[in-house]
Amino acid sequence: MHTSPAPERTPQRNDAAPGPVTPTHCPYCALQCGMGLTRGPAGVEVVERPAFPVNGGALCGKGRTATAVLSARVRLTGPLVRSPGTGELEPAGWEEALDLVADGLARTRAAYGADACGVFGGGGLTNEKAYALGKFARVVLGTSQIDYNGRFCMSSAAAAGARAFGLDRGLPFPLADVARTDCVILVGSNLAETMPPALRHLTRLKDNGGTLIVVDPRRTRTAEQADLHLAPRPGTDLALALGLLHLVVAEGHTDEAYVRERTTGWEEARAAAMAHWPEYVERITGVPVPRLREAARRFGAAEHAMVLTARGPEQQAKGTDTVAAWINLCLATGRPGRPLSGYGCLTGQGNGQGGREHGQKADQLPGYRKLTDPAARAHVAGVWGVDPEALPGPGRSAYELLDALGGEVRSLLLMGSNPVVSAPHATHVEERIRSLDFLAVADVVLSETALLADVVLPVTQWAEETGTVTNLEGRVLLRRRAVDPPQGVRSDLQVLHGLAARLGHGKGFPAEPEEVFEELRRASSGGLADYAGISYERLAEGDGEGLFWPCPAVAEGAPAHPGTERLFLDRFATDDGRARFVPVTHRAAAEETDAGYPVVLTTGRVLAQYQSGAQTRRVDELNAAAPGPFVELHPRLAARLRVADGDAVAVVSRRGRVVVPARVTPAIRPDTVFMPFHWPGAGRANTLTHPALDPVSRMPEFKVCAVRVERA
Repeated sequence: MHTSPAPERTPQRNDAAPGPVTPTHCPYCALQCGMGLTRGPAGVEVVERPAFPVNGGALCGKGRTATAVLSARVRLTGPLVRSPGTGELEPAGWEEALDLVADGLARTRAAYGADACGVFGGGGLTNEKAYALGKFARVVLGTSQIDYNGRFCMSSAAAAGARAFGLDRGLPFPLADVARTDCVILVGSNLAETMPPALRHLTRLKDNGGTLIVVDPRRTRTAEQADLHLAPRPGTDLALALGLLHLVVAEGHTDEAYVRERTTGWEEARAAAMAHWPEYVERITGVPVPRLREAARRFGAAEHAMVLTARGPEQQAKGTDTVAAWINLCLATGRPGRPLSGYGCLTGQGNGQGGREHGQKADQLPGYRKLTDPAARAHVAGVWGVDPEALPGPGRSAYELLDALGGEVRSLLLMGSNPVVSAPHATHVEERIRSLDFLAVADVVLSETALLADVVLPVTQWAEETGTVTNLEGRVLLRRRAVDPPQGVRSDLQVLHGLAARLGHGKGFPAEPEEVFEELRRASSGGLADYAGISYERLAEGDGEGLFWPCPAVAEGAPAHPGTERLFLDRFATDDGRARFVPVTHRAAAEETDAGYPVVLTTGRVLAQYQSGAQTRRVDELNAAAPGPFVELHPRLAARLRVADGDAVAVVSRRGRVVVPARVTPAIRPDTVFMPFHWPGAGRANTLTHPALDPVSRMPEFKVCAVRVERA
């Protein structure tokens, strides 16, 4: 029997200090695990919430310690303004700080035009904040220059899903379905460290007799649970998927009736796959032909099967095509739109799904509407009370926006993101941020990016505010306010309300989250991500399990729409109801290895830290478990370099150099090294990463770049 790794624990209620429990959700990843908050002897405590189906009460270390960041010891409790005399950030009052932000944005707009003002959001913002931020950018500032760090999360999967199915929702089925299927191919995901409570669904799959196939260049804790581990060279996932499709066709595992009745484009996609014969794919990926055949046989012969992708195949300059190849494999075997089968993406950030549905993304309006669609513009403009012609068009994607700072974009309002650590080619991004005329940052903590700001605005966090989030299943959830924020802290909605009023929009930007959500419902009505039938009242009912979108409004007197737990059972969201095969072929990474840079670097996360580490690096327990950066290298590579475990080594790319301790392990390929990206400074992994962008999703190539490793 396989069990989940030890770091997943179920918090126990402290019976010595019973008190009312506020049901809420973890502030970190897209599982949005259910938890409760109560007052105990040590202050605010996390308690179990076993009825919530995603995690059943279990939490990882980040969730268990989430209340530590509520402490005034580690977070911002008052505005900071950069002194023109000392050049240092110094305490200021709220009115002064908001006046300075409004003046900085107004001066930029007057001197250079609306598009000289940029807005950069975050995948951790609630739906209400994401909606209000997108509206603020387009209505108050009139700028097209808005995007968010969720572009660095699952944008490739979103683009591929929309292209194939007409609609992108991370998982088109509940996570619990994973345990009931027969075979799962998990591509580029280390759930045991990034989403530990989700691993229980894979454990149950195996306990039920199902097969788990893990695709990862590292033998991670998750790969150790697999029946079959495929370890391709980073950047070759596309060839691997095409090779599996070739074998599925050759061995007769395609579902011809499904392909004929529910899809289009099969002939072209099949022809592209058949050019990727097994021996050719082995040469590209390094995965032996017998293992390719075994994976194709197990997946093709299963009655029910799924492919789940994560950042591994997605964070590449060909990420959209790579995900398309895995979707093609699912379509050819008749999986999507059938019970206990299909394709899904494991969204990473806490509200990465909802954050892009409602207006933070450069090319989208609320409800997953396209900014270039005249009908969409008319609908949203009607809700906002503005002329559709006044709405700007699509702007730059996240990295392109950061790259334009200090040039065409002169001022930036940034909420809930830390690109100095999280963006690719981070040294360049930091230089661009420093070159801005004006930077305002709203955040919970004084992040590395906030340290560069002209004005820093301290805002409330998850336990101190009410709002909705949408998890990786498309489940809309209500996070309730459980504690009061420190005096001197305001919510992001209050910040936008105050700025809008100062910039001539006294109405239209309420500070109360439920009022914002009611407007969001109207704006999303009729869109692909339709929230019109969802209300705070409905989300608070019962055990607070939430509602799956789309959940449209119904006629008065009719039963409320139950939400759409499983998508595509009857038809896909395309004009003709059919899914689209997309013909794709393997191509090289943007940067291949050579004599000067002979090793591939891939990046990712570790169990005890989260994203840029801005919050988790302030929690003592988490820092004790993961105190700093490192680089994993294979013993053969270490021997060539005469490096022992713990020795300082330099990892050098064409963009920069970092120095970190070596972690020697046979769990990684000899031609590959791995670095987590949670830390700033001399060990910042994103100093090295490549900013090459996927032509469709505009996702940077975080997972593949050429480096050399040297003794330091």
